Amino acid sequence: MSKLIIRGGKPLSGRHVAPGNKNAALPMLAAALLADEPVTLDNLPDIADVRVMAEGLRALGAKVSGDLAAHTLTIDPRRLRADPDVPAAICARIRTSFLFAGPMVARMRRIRLRGAPGGDSIGRRRLDTHVNGLRALGAKVTLRKGGAATLAAPEGLRAADFMLDEASVMATENLVMAAATAPGRTVLYNTACEPHVQDLCRMLNAMGADISGIGTNRLVIQGVPRLGGGRFRVGGDAIEAASYLVAAAATGGSLTLAGVSPADMAVLEPTFRKFGVRWHWEADGSLRLPPRQRLRTAYDLGAAIPKIEDGPWPMLPSDLLSVLIVLATQTRGTELFFEKMFESRLYFVDHLIGMGAKIVQCDPHRAVVTGPTALQASTVTSPDIRAGMALIIAALCAKGQTVIHNAESIDRGYEAVEANLRALGADVTREA
Repeated sequence: MSKLIIRGGKPLSGRHVAPGNKNAALPMLAAALLADEPVTLDNLPDIADVRVMAEGLRALGAKVSGDLAAHTLTIDPRRLRADPDVPAAICARIRTSFLFAGPMVARMRRIRLRGAPGGDSIGRRRLDTHVNGLRALGAKVTLRKGGAATLAAPEGLRAADFMLDEASVMATENLVMAAATAPGRTVLYNTACEPHVQDLCRMLNAMGADISGIGTNRLVIQGVPRLGGGRFRVGGDAIEAASYLVAAAATGGSLTLAGVSPADMAVLEPTFRKFGVRWHWEADGSLRLPPRQRLRTAYDLGAAIPKIEDGPWPMLPSDLLSVLIVLATQTRGTELFFEKMFESRLYFVDHLIGMGAKIVQCDPHRAVVTGPTALQASTVTSPDIRAGMALIIAALCAKGQTVIHNAESIDRGYEAVEANLRALGADVTREA
């Protein structure tokens, strides 16, 4: 495993261009399996998770060409294996390996996933909604000890009405892909409507699908006989962009941010204002964070402590909660953080407490943070993508040298993180 060595105490300032959205890129790669022509994806982030998805596509028989360093891949799915199989080693490295299930059972009428989907260890992450929805569409799903799964629909999938028991992003994506070519009219209720789900639906429509209700929690899919190929661009990653905004604000720096959608950032802006963070948009479409933000808690009416909580879009994404906790350690005042989606997301705060943060973890889902705190350098280990970025920001705020082990976990979601930070003035190096 590699480690990041960060010498903190320097404000981050400069210009950052957000890469393609990780959470959009992964399902879009899986959706290419439905086409009967090549699909080219531009603006893909050069991150570990995209590379693993490409390995999975190759294992299924798709030809993957292009240069991820140039942020473009072409997927040719015309010669998929008749008995498609994803090795356990690939499944274990990425949760979105299960996104191969929907398109492959629709296209090839079967798939075998030899291991349980991996990904971040942030608590239980159910597959029930995926499995129940695919069964409603006519798939036979066999689950084996250890997490392996076989899905088959020898006579093809069929349209169905299905209510998701939770607004799961990945389950919505899986079921939309599965239903796109299922004869008849499928109606999915309580679907996720995050921007990356919308991007997937628009891509499928451009390939020839008939999906309506995009951006709402009710999707109607009229099955079509075939889907074609095409060229599609992955939108900017608002989560990555917001992480760099937090890093600049927490260190007292400034940032010009390009490559993000004003609509996506508008949803995040009210939460940032609770910490006193303000930005504006320039004439060229870039976002400008002025230097030396006056970080101060905006209390609720009656001077009540504000609650920072996540939820399904358009509420605050869970992926941002970790970095916002670090921002709170540098903000004058007190905030209550309420993580409702993953029971282990907040456990990383033990590292922040060890660095001197004033945090009371009330239970697995709630933590109270009081700031500002002069964080101290430490040696820590990144447990997952988002907590890893949060620890980086804490290290940038701290005086002295911090060592972050398991840097590979951060590489799964953040492209060239040390190079990007150095370009903004950070003192960061990587060692094996």
